[in-house]
Amino acid sequence: MEGKEEDVRLGANRYSERQPIGTAAQGTEEKDYKEPPPAPLFEAEELTSWSFYRAGIAEFVATFLFLYISILTVMGVSKSPSKCATVGIQGIAWSFGGMIFALVYCTAGISGGHINPAVTFGLFLARKLSLTRALFYMVMQCLGAICGAGVVKGFQQTLYMGGGGGANAVNPGYTKGDGLGAEIVGTFVLVYTVFSATDAKRSARDSHVPILAPLPIGFAVFLVHLATIPITGTGINPARSLGAAIVYNRSHAWNDHWIFWVGPFIGAALAAIYHVVIIRAIPFKSRD
Repeated sequence: MEGKEEDVRLGANRYSERQPIGTAAQGTEEKDYKEPPPAPLFEAEELTSWSFYRAGIAEFVATFLFLYISILTVMGVSKSPSKCATVGIQGIAWSFGGMIFALVYCTAGISGGHINPAVTFGLFLARKLSLTRALFYMVMQCLGAICGAGVVKGFQQTLYMGGGGGANAVNPGYTKGDGLGAEIVGTFVLVYTVFSATDAKRSARDSHVPILAPLPIGFAVFLVHLATIPITGTGINPARSLGAAIVYNRSHAWNDHWIFWVGPFIGAALAAIYHVVIIRAIPFKSRD
């Protein structure tokens, strides 16, 4: 036990508060972490690997469960004549955030636990996975979302169709520009949190702190939903928006649907650029 306490003390005090900043910080001491190499653009060997297809199946199942639980929660709130008698907006936000926390925890070791084409897109731009895997993940995520929303509709079709099917739309009082901005910023928050929570440097230097990466990711989803449910119903996940829109299949579910693809993809791209170029300054570091 004494040895463990000593390890924790050394880990906590290893890095002094006064450290070099700017370019001076890039070569003053030996790295205590290993920067993962960039993923190749195309990786044909993946197509013959069972782990590749297993990861895709994991993304399908996770997105299926995500839509099933979250849309059921939305339907429960829509069913009640009084929001005070249900979990309300806060409960919906907890449902989305809590499911992301649980599902990322369950699938991170298999597929990375993306459960969102925008997250996959951001990680692809940062060269964390190949284009082959990124496209496969996105297809499986969309299929899982459609199936998840479809099962909810099969359980209670009348309530589902009467309650809007959980489909995203820009709410009255807001413009399409408002909705697009909300989706961009909301997805930026999510993808930026994903990068920060899974960063190799943070994992090495905070190894003495028992931080669970899925927790801040799920909490980010919860907070974004609290902020943007009144604006767009909160998409920040193109698969979630597509699945609900396809199963609901009403014209107004498609009117603004481009917002829920363009917004999240722009937000994810901005988060990837910010993390790689500004936070980590990877393009400016020595490749020795």
